[in-house]
Amino acid sequence: MCNTAQLKRSSPQKKRTGLTGARSLQPGFITGKILINLDSEDEGELFIGCAGGVDTTAKFTYTPETIPAGKEFLKAGFFGATGGHSGDEIHKNRANANQLLFRYLLLLNDEINFQLCHIDGGNKRNAIARECSAVLAIEPSDREKAIKLFNKCNEEVREEYKISDPSLNGSAETAEESFNSAIDNNTTQKLILAINAVPHGVLAMSQEIEGLVETSTNLASIKMIEGNTIRIGTSQRSAINSARFHAGRRIEALFTLAGAKVTHEGEYPGWKPRTDSPLLKICEESYLNLFDTKPVVRAIHAGLECGMFLKTYPSLDMISFGPTIKGAHAPGEKLEISTVEKFNILLTDVLSKLK
Repeated sequence: MCNTAQLKRSSPQKKRTGLTGARSLQPGFITGKILINLDSEDEGELFIGCAGGVDTTAKFTYTPETIPAGKEFLKAGFFGATGGHSGDEIHKNRANANQLLFRYLLLLNDEINFQLCHIDGGNKRNAIARECSAVLAIEPSDREKAIKLFNKCNEEVREEYKISDPSLNGSAETAEESFNSAIDNNTTQKLILAINAVPHGVLAMSQEIEGLVETSTNLASIKMIEGNTIRIGTSQRSAINSARFHAGRRIEALFTLAGAKVTHEGEYPGWKPRTDSPLLKICEESYLNLFDTKPVVRAIHAGLECGMFLKTYPSLDMISFGPTIKGAHAPGEKLEISTVEKFNILLTDVLSKLK
């Protein structure tokens, strides 16, 4: 029998940011029947559907372990990964810095004994991790071996990701700070195995729309927080609600096996494409008449507010379009200024036709 139980949610929900306005809309607040969303990032494309999502958080509680005298501290990390939006760019096979660092730790674990003092990787739930670093306590006699192994790992991953992440690099060097305690070995072992096992990237492609990612998961962040806790943030997306639910449960199952406490939060529904939309027809005709070319009509794997709007107002006729944005949710995010004028012309023309 299929388990249809609700995902275990964390509390309180009010700590989450994102989609809060759309989530708070009440029936009757909006009286219109048409909604134009301006949150898309590709000029010349009209979006008629999006994925829904859920955030899944795993927390490991550890016992601080004393670091014996005479140990050296090594800081190892990867940086310069391209990163990007975990919806729009999850299919581009870009490096995830969290995965890369724990790939190294898995290799190192076979060679020397070390203590994990500190770990810090990734940031936003909807961004692919660009950086991740750790501080390790090691025997001075193992320093050369640890650095040599890191350099080999760094060389390998730079070759593997030379197309998608040309600026990817890493370093292993003496840490600037020292620590009195570390994460206990049992938790460290579970953490290393879990992060190496947890999936990241595309889980399934759409069987209905060619080239559309249907379901994915993002290993977003690994942070040490108060209470001797390591928090791992992930997010799952899917255009199909049941697939999104199962993706979240898969991540929950893996981290539960590793001994972590797992919760889900920030769940939001997808927006199923409606190809017979009257609004879509108006926008298509307007774009063709204005620019003498047909717009691309498609769904997007990223999450838009439209799913939340549709949940509260199921009769809304919706579409989403906007100017071109490059590198969304990354430090190098840019707006392609030349597309703003076309976007404005299209919006003004569509509004005049709706009037």
